[in-house]
Amino acid sequence: MRKPVVHHVVVVDDDVEIREALADALTNNGYRVTTVAGGEQLWQALKKNACDLLLIDLYLDRENGLQLARQVRQDSDIPIIMLTGKGDETDRILGLELVADDFLMKPFNLRELLARINALIRRSTRLGRPLPTVIDTDHECLFFGEWVLDLTSRELKERSGRRMDLTFGEYSLLEVLVRSPGRVFSRDQLLDRLHRMESDVYDRTIDVMILRLRRKIEPNPKKPRYILTRRGAGYLFSGKVRKA
Repeated sequence: MRKPVVHHVVVVDDDVEIREALADALTNNGYRVTTVAGGEQLWQALKKNACDLLLIDLYLDRENGLQLARQVRQDSDIPIIMLTGKGDETDRILGLELVADDFLMKPFNLRELLARINALIRRSTRLGRPLPTVIDTDHECLFFGEWVLDLTSRELKERSGRRMDLTFGEYSLLEVLVRSPGRVFSRDQLLDRLHRMESDVYDRTIDVMILRLRRKIEPNPKKPRYILTRRGAGYLFSGKVRKA
């Protein structure tokens, strides 16, 4: 009988009580856990064992957790979740999102953290191999550029049929924008739309989710073609959208 895969999570936090609490919660939910207090121990842990996900505190005692994540990202695609404080300024959160896959503000709910970890590991596993699919002719779809937004299956696909992996929240945000090309939505309007769709937006900002979508669908995320910013007003979807 084939043994189930046990995923390995490394927790980087200088607070011993938080490390122990996270280790207990993750172990009780089937994960193998290694806890470390900082960068030096992290490098040693990564040399010894393969890691499926990193959980890093933004403010470590003697080093910057964001810089640590940047160092990891230089030569690794290990999924990273950052733990941050509610007082962190927006600019820092947006900078964090360029190197981390997700972030969670303290104090956080353990069930929510586990859900984020599960989702990231599943996504990482799927992205490790091609995701071919077909565009069903009986599905309601919106076409823009080289992309197909399948409203029936709630998926984003390339014209070739290959699927782009999106979180529920990312898909929901993109759908709102693509359904109303040229309309400017404020952040509050987008948050309200996503909450009504029961999206898993939690406390993450619309700005962060826009950054994620741009990295996934724009030919050049620094010079977006589809999702544009209107300073002081919000965001809009630019481009021709064809319905089928």
